[in-house]
Amino acid sequence: MSARFTIARLGSQGDGIAETEAGEVFIPFTLPGETVTAAREKDRATLMSVLEASPFRIDPACRHFGVCGGCALQHLETEAYRQWKREKVVHALKIKGIVCDIGALVPCAPQTRRRVVFSARRTEAGMQLGFVRALSSEIIPIEECPISLPEIVAALGRLKALAGLICATTKSFHMTVTVTGSGLDVAVHESGKLGENQRRVASNFVIAEGLARLAIDGEIIVEPKKPVVLFGGVAVAVPPGAFLQATAAAEQAMADIVGRHLARAKKVADLFAGCGSFALRLAAKSEVHAVEGDAAALSALDRAFRFASGLRRVTSERRDLFRRPLTFKELNAFDGLVFDPPRAGAEDQSKQIARSDVPFVAAVSCNPVTLARDLRILIDGGYALKSVTPIDQFLWSPHVEAVALLEKPKRRR
Repeated sequence: MSARFTIARLGSQGDGIAETEAGEVFIPFTLPGETVTAAREKDRATLMSVLEASPFRIDPACRHFGVCGGCALQHLETEAYRQWKREKVVHALKIKGIVCDIGALVPCAPQTRRRVVFSARRTEAGMQLGFVRALSSEIIPIEECPISLPEIVAALGRLKALAGLICATTKSFHMTVTVTGSGLDVAVHESGKLGENQRRVASNFVIAEGLARLAIDGEIIVEPKKPVVLFGGVAVAVPPGAFLQATAAAEQAMADIVGRHLARAKKVADLFAGCGSFALRLAAKSEVHAVEGDAAALSALDRAFRFASGLRRVTSERRDLFRRPLTFKELNAFDGLVFDPPRAGAEDQSKQIARSDVPFVAAVSCNPVTLARDLRILIDGGYALKSVTPIDQFLWSPHVEAVALLEKPKRRR
């Protein structure tokens, strides 16, 4: 049953929120100030029509917007969108009682995302490749994607054909596609066990179509060209499905901020180091100790350092920092530190950092809520928060990255 709603504000996921006598109603693809009709089901509603549009409503950039389940805010004017994203960081810090200099949002350009996760499934109508509709398991096939690098969009037909060749399940599966300096790296998950003939046919297809690599559930099926990315000029042969920042521009922006803050540090710890996007850049001026729980990522980092030239010493340590964070005594061996944990943040590690004497700390996060929690721990431990810079690398989504810089005065001995 449809009803009329007035949108009061945007929620944390980019949905418009209408306030009713029965409570808040979340209506995707609406904007504050709009009057709309929508079909309500409990606390959510599906937009039917916009009766009175916001002056900040614009035409979306993609024909699939509103159905594919990817972008949430293509309909919001650019400056208003950027202010909303920055405000997410401001609000998260404010809740924790943190007031500091929060910079303008570093913007994200369209057609720059280098790593995209598609969903695929074989149906009676043929192979489907696309994104999953929000709050659904339905795959929406796509023909364009204005956030992704053109190399990915141009390969949609080949990727769909490859999905058909390797599909050995009736269920949906995921295909992660990454643009590297060597070509497209394709990492597939849960597509089923390949038969020998399937493996041979898929391998021949990858070679013929010029793809860099195909891996399924971590196993390399074929690798005509080792996928390589550059971190500050250092070539890294990344393992299948390796974590990379979503855009190269955002990665560089974060690395520049961190690098300037740690410029005076002679010995730096890089926690949750991944394949070395910070460590290998920082090693141009400082000794670096990289700590990471993923063995393949750490091996790629170490190998890249050994084949690079002009770097200071980089040591590496495999360690689950959630189960066994570096202690404050271990951290006191360093005069600079950067940590970039997953969305869950690094609460236990932050407690150890707070007790340490490390003078310069950079905290990188893709979750303002857990960042605020971790910063509160550091501030309560004696750190001064100097600045926070929001960075948009998840264009038109509700997600925002941020880099926070902290300092602690040296203790008098």
